[in-house]
Amino acid sequence: MLGGKRTSSRHVAVVLLMCLFWYVISSSNNVIGKMVLNEFPFPMTVTLIQLCSITLYSGPFFNLWRIRKYQDIPRSYYMRLIVPLAIGKLLASVTSHISLWKVPVSYAHTVKATMPLFTVVLTRLFFGEKQPTLVYLSLLPIITGVAIATVTEISFDMLGLISALISTMGFSLQNIFSKKVLKDTGIHHLRLLHLLGKLSLFIFLPLWLYVDSLAVFRHSAIKNLDYRVIALLFTDGVLNWMQNIIAFSVLSLVTPLTYAVASASKRIFVIAVSLLILGNPVTWVNCLGMTLAIIGVLCYNRAKQISKARELPTHTQSNHIKYTPLNDNYYRSPINGNVMANGLHKMQTTKAPTTMQMPMTMPASGNSLLANGSGMPSGSTTRLLFV
Repeated sequence: MLGGKRTSSRHVAVVLLMCLFWYVISSSNNVIGKMVLNEFPFPMTVTLIQLCSITLYSGPFFNLWRIRKYQDIPRSYYMRLIVPLAIGKLLASVTSHISLWKVPVSYAHTVKATMPLFTVVLTRLFFGEKQPTLVYLSLLPIITGVAIATVTEISFDMLGLISALISTMGFSLQNIFSKKVLKDTGIHHLRLLHLLGKLSLFIFLPLWLYVDSLAVFRHSAIKNLDYRVIALLFTDGVLNWMQNIIAFSVLSLVTPLTYAVASASKRIFVIAVSLLILGNPVTWVNCLGMTLAIIGVLCYNRAKQISKARELPTHTQSNHIKYTPLNDNYYRSPINGNVMANGLHKMQTTKAPTTMQMPMTMPASGNSLLANGSGMPSGSTTRLLFV
């Protein structure tokens, strides 16, 4: 019992520590990403660098950490779940950077507070899962808060809003299906991250070459080798890789509900840090909208928790157990078909000796309970003594 409590306390401590690292790294990643995009307005290229970071760094580091390699995944399952998951990750990453480029970090993350709304809609669409009325009601503060923040946003941009919504939908899909893939395949969560990063890069590279490559090489920061911009791009890639590792690790350690709570708390942290460091102008009504949206997320998580508690059985089982006598067919050996009931009958009718002795010799044929690996003995000389 004591060991179980220690294990539980250690697990909670690990999750809290990882969440703290997640918040700090995510905030730094968002602030640096905004600084990069202000000077180097190529969100697709920033996405490409991040995917390259996941692909290049993950393999050697995961081997160094001796993380188990994944088994071969069936082709049908790969095409049905892994490929759409990689496309969703790619779409979420690109649109996230577009929103970060067009609108302030604080507003982008306020819009991303609509993730519970997308989760409810997508789980209903893909799995036919209906939610209780309390869960639907908890979505109202989220929608209201995001609407207030949108109307009062000084630096509002329609493309930034649409991109943030698409990004939120993509990350919601990733959260839903990543947990399913981890459960179905038994793949290590970090190997899944590496696999999705490689596949996303493979899919995205031709599109980047067609859309962004020429404009990037003509940009002054690349032509003149602006080391500040290059250093920011490199740092952004490393931080994003670390953020993905921690996010996937937290997702594998906790339930989806706990992950949603941790993600909402992270969003508060990111918004506060971005307002403090970047100093983008906000009004008190705008802050009210942000606060209402975040409170709505917390209300949604609480409503989910209450709904799950109501689904648990409330009746208690009786402590009195009714025993039913076994019939003679139960004692028929599945190996040689001999009926053991006769032997048991003899044991019951024979007077038990004062001292019972357990025969220690093994049969010559080697038949024993351990030797044949079955649940029943196969040799006629073996005795079962019930004391």
